[in-house]
Amino acid sequence: MELALALLLSTLRQTTPLLLTALGGMFAERSGVVNIALEGILLFGALAAAVTVERLEALLGPSPWLPWAGVWAGMVTGGLTAFIHAVASIRYRADQIVSGIALNLLALGVPSLVLSALYGNATSSKEVQSRLPQFFDLSILVYLAFLLVPFTWWALFKTPWGLRLRAVGEHPLAADTLGVNVYRMRYGAVVLSGVFAGLAGAYLSIGFLNQFVRGMSAGMGFIALAAMIFGQWHPVGILFSTLLFGFASALAIQLQGTEVFPAVLVQALPYGITILVLAGFMGKSRPPGAVGRPYEK
Repeated sequence: MELALALLLSTLRQTTPLLLTALGGMFAERSGVVNIALEGILLFGALAAAVTVERLEALLGPSPWLPWAGVWAGMVTGGLTAFIHAVASIRYRADQIVSGIALNLLALGVPSLVLSALYGNATSSKEVQSRLPQFFDLSILVYLAFLLVPFTWWALFKTPWGLRLRAVGEHPLAADTLGVNVYRMRYGAVVLSGVFAGLAGAYLSIGFLNQFVRGMSAGMGFIALAAMIFGQWHPVGILFSTLLFGFASALAIQLQGTEVFPAVLVQALPYGITILVLAGFMGKSRPPGAVGRPYEK
């Protein structure tokens, strides 16, 4: 019983950053823009959240409201980073994959520079004492992530904004003809995807751990993209697909230190499931009709 409960709680913790990031990626791709930079945005958000809380603690001392400042810092940083991708992809019609990879590469080097300047090392920030509220051993951001699923479903399928977003992702010329501002919708969707990924990063650094560690995302941004595809760009489908990947990660954690499977196979379990899912499902998925294609008025 205790093992099952521990596995359940670990699954929910591991699912949270994947769910938030995949929901953000869904908005971007529903508008017609591929945001492969989610991995880098997640890292930038995690860095901003941890550094903000640590710096404020150094000035003001620990306080229960400081983590919320870190959450906002992560979300704002994620949105601003995504805006760079939006400008390159929408305004200058750059290759969306290349633009995303460039941001991911920046996320490999910039955190090391920031950490070296602030803390004298290139691997981690100082630990923070102020933590987000916990309920039943779960961060409040875990509950928020799951509550966002019905909200994003309602926003996407039950509001005029969602209808316009889906229209510019399927047939931007027709949407433009009907008076929808394709560029504005795409900018908003990409920035929103960055806000979600930045929130996921804040969860990692100050909700799950209590510091930023270089490379702490460990490919979660890419797994979230796989979960988004597996979930058919639908909030409910994304929920179940991220739960699958979260369960795989939680199971790998529970199996570590046992002699059931070799340690290498246990660590590779979430990534192996990602590859199998993509290999078996990619051909059956139907992405938005105009995804990845720049629009020229």
